[in-house]
Amino acid sequence: MSDRSDRAETHADAPREPYGVGPAYPSSHTQFTNDAPGRYAAASAPEPTAPTAPAAPAESAVDAAPAEDPYYAPSAEFTVADGIRDVGMVFVGASMTAGYGDPKGLGWVGRVVARTQHPDLDLTAYNLGVRGNTSGDVVARWGAECHPRWKGRAERRLVLNVGINDVVSGMTMARSRLNLANVLDEATNAGIGVFVVGLTPTLDDEMNRKIEALAEAQADVCSRRGITYVDCYRPLATHDQWIADLAASPDRAHPGQAGYGLIAWLVLHNGWNDWLSLS
Repeated sequence: MSDRSDRAETHADAPREPYGVGPAYPSSHTQFTNDAPGRYAAASAPEPTAPTAPAAPAESAVDAAPAEDPYYAPSAEFTVADGIRDVGMVFVGASMTAGYGDPKGLGWVGRVVARTQHPDLDLTAYNLGVRGNTSGDVVARWGAECHPRWKGRAERRLVLNVGINDVVSGMTMARSRLNLANVLDEATNAGIGVFVVGLTPTLDDEMNRKIEALAEAQADVCSRRGITYVDCYRPLATHDQWIADLAASPDRAHPGQAGYGLIAWLVLHNGWNDWLSLS
């Protein structure tokens, strides 16, 4: 595995255009720029006559199929009420969502919720991060766990952050992509507002190549649906503070207080208030 300086030189020698929503590469370890759009614009698509969520094909068929899915239009419309809004917000994902490794016990979710206070927002937030979850686990549990927490709430919001364990477990790109698409389609068909937080880099170059490829696929899945996707991979891949935080952690995989703060910054400055319709 190359050291940080080798990694930074590789990125500098072969720059690539950023994907998804997220700031440009940080110019120092404490600064990000904020010049990217806050939201994807969905491509135009013909009006569906009777849209239904497609059934998931068999595993073997998914693995053999190309990772392509059509542009999507939900059958339910997401609306925001006037006045004080009663919002139920559920965060679903794995250990990074749960904030594992943060000595403050906040993770990025706690920091984002703490900064999401507004006089027109009556917010109830739930963190449903489960360590070790893959996107397949999220597909299996998100509905059963989220809907009871939305009961009685006038406005339902879902924040997803999943995929690292897909790479670790060897899940195919097509299956991982389909799992994300299925959750997004089921949620938007039910009139639920969805926001996707992208994958973060590790200290392993080979793992990072796979994570970056999956991050690009997730960005494309969200783009086809007009769903906000925050790119966390590229801003953090050569970020001094992120790399130092991972290197100092007991498992060298989960960040500490500083790293989770960086993820929260990316979320809050890349479409979060637009998604929540907050001025």
